[in-house]
Amino acid sequence: MTRLAQTAGLNDVQREILATVRDFVDKEIIPVATGLEHRDEYPTEIVEGLKELGLFGLMIPEEYGGLGESLLTYALCVEEIARGWMSVSGIINTHFIVAYMLKQHGTQEQKDTFLPRMALGEVRGAFSMSEPALGSDVSAISSKGVREGDEYVLNGQKMWLTNGGTSTLVAVLARSDEGHPEGTAPHKSMTTFLVEKEAGFGEVRPGLTIPGKIDKMGYKGVDTTELIMDDLRIPANRVLGGTTGRGFYQMMDGVEVGRVNVAARGCGVAQRAFELGVSYAQQRHTFGKPIAQHQAIQFKLAEMATKVEAAHAMMVNAARKKDSGERNDLEAGMAKYLASEYCKEVVEDAFRIHGGYGFSKEYEIERLYREAPMLLIGEGTAEIQKMIIGRRLLEEYRIQG
Repeated sequence: MTRLAQTAGLNDVQREILATVRDFVDKEIIPVATGLEHRDEYPTEIVEGLKELGLFGLMIPEEYGGLGESLLTYALCVEEIARGWMSVSGIINTHFIVAYMLKQHGTQEQKDTFLPRMALGEVRGAFSMSEPALGSDVSAISSKGVREGDEYVLNGQKMWLTNGGTSTLVAVLARSDEGHPEGTAPHKSMTTFLVEKEAGFGEVRPGLTIPGKIDKMGYKGVDTTELIMDDLRIPANRVLGGTTGRGFYQMMDGVEVGRVNVAARGCGVAQRAFELGVSYAQQRHTFGKPIAQHQAIQFKLAEMATKVEAAHAMMVNAARKKDSGERNDLEAGMAKYLASEYCKEVVEDAFRIHGGYGFSKEYEIERLYREAPMLLIGEGTAEIQKMIIGRRLLEEYRIQG
């Protein structure tokens, strides 16, 4: 049988990378994922394995010690990893967003300082936009950086940092009034600050506190945290790109990469749910035959497989558009929206196929059922994606005259 979600046009290097990652997922992640997730335990050994495979440097240019691969290769690797355990894909996602932002927007000194160590996984990235009083409304950010001599003093509270505890470099979006007088459009007075810190919880550097892990319904293992800045002082040369006021655009560029990643995660989780559903349907017997031979179950399997294929195709298209250097916010928004919605539906259908056993923690589908909802929210809700898609469509189809 041809496996679902195949990708045409890959070169030999890409196929070899994906085969290696899939083998790692099958042998090192799937057998231990549910146990680690139930204990909410950080997957240290898995992360060390990813370092050895070079995955922390997958998209970092070769001149900085990375593999110099495309967003497509990265997205396909994320798809495989999420198929094993979505939390592991989250660990590398925010790392890659920060590395991508450095590669695209950083000064040469910033690239030379961070990218080689990020490629090795020695420096681990996290990025921070959201705050307790806001979600998708980035313009309402209240955290602030004020210039004092050769430093900036940062104050504010940030929320929902993936890798907040384990990271050692955080890209923080905050307001900076320097050169941006009162009345400046909100998105033009935001700056991305590169904040170095120690891994761990509590006060991780003077003026910076990571209170602890947020207890979540799913997406466990990976640490999700708050970040509190209280007169945090950082050197002025840690403004991303060296110029204030560009933070919003830098972050949105990174979020486009993140949306492709979330789409890839949705594809991976949906693939695993299909695998579990189609396998269980052939083992479980009712009325004298496997339930897979009942038409109602076959209809479910057909719908699930079609959704997996459709989401994968849109994710691949969005990644290739970004790799081409073209604007891809429309494609990334569509891919993220469709893949996350289809993931939820495919997981629920696999859950239904399992019947009562799907409600038991002994079965892997129970974990997937709790993980899928996070994808509906991460990197922008479905409603935000629809706004982006709608606006872009009106740009493309504007009536002339």
